[in-house]
Amino acid sequence: MRRRRVPAATRSRWSMLVARPGNLMIFVGLLLLALMWIYPFVWLLSASLKTQPEIFGSGLGLIPDEPIWENYVRAWTVVGFDRYFLNTVLITGGTVLLIVVRSALAGYVLGRHRFIGKKLLIGIFVVTFFLPEGYTIIPVVQLTDQLGLLNTYVGVILGLGAGGHVSATLLYAGYFSGLPKELEECARLDGAGPFRIFFRIMLPLSGPITATVVILTFLFAWNTYLLPLVFTLSEPGMRTLAVGMTAFVGEYSTDWSGLAAAAMIALVPVMAVFIALQRKFVDSIAGAVKQ
Repeated sequence: MRRRRVPAATRSRWSMLVARPGNLMIFVGLLLLALMWIYPFVWLLSASLKTQPEIFGSGLGLIPDEPIWENYVRAWTVVGFDRYFLNTVLITGGTVLLIVVRSALAGYVLGRHRFIGKKLLIGIFVVTFFLPEGYTIIPVVQLTDQLGLLNTYVGVILGLGAGGHVSATLLYAGYFSGLPKELEECARLDGAGPFRIFFRIMLPLSGPITATVVILTFLFAWNTYLLPLVFTLSEPGMRTLAVGMTAFVGEYSTDWSGLAAAAMIALVPVMAVFIALQRKFVDSIAGAVKQ
């Protein structure tokens, strides 16, 4: 039987680790740190396949005696997570679209144009970045109620997407400010207007930043709890996954196995989005480091 040849690059890396004890110690330390980092996720997956007594009786054990797939069925159908999942997809998708377009437009103006009060405006943006969400929830609810959008999907999307989101705006501003001016000059010579320049040239070039904003906004909108809770108090059918988790917590008991299964259901789309956009996300971070 023919033995599989190990690539030369792989052999050189392992030889460096073995030859230098310091590198080997760093490798082992990082490996242990990675295992500690992913252990809670693995434990959550294990708990979602256990019974209630087994979760507390097995301690730190990860392998269930017999996988209980009914926990996922109960979380998806009995508690109503199928409805909550669709609500979350709709609200998250609308929020991501709104924030990407608005932040890109605002970042383009801040990054490419000079105007009076620009530094003051950026300073105000930075100050609002440190305001907790709970401080602004009351005026947001009052304004949404006056517009007649409370307890509606549009109201939740506007409440989540019309906030500061300063980080996304500043990311776009920093990226657009580094693009050469010749791009706009050539487009103007060809007769392109401001909006055509933005949507046909500038926005497509900002793919890595857009991927970063999409990931961060997706995580924010998918996992946020306070605003969807307040906006859907009188409409339980509009709950999101984060709010729907409370259905497993009763007055005298908590369905921990069902809660773990529901958490796994909520985590799968987050991992899928990150895996799909991780290359552009890493490219944006690498580009920021080079600059």
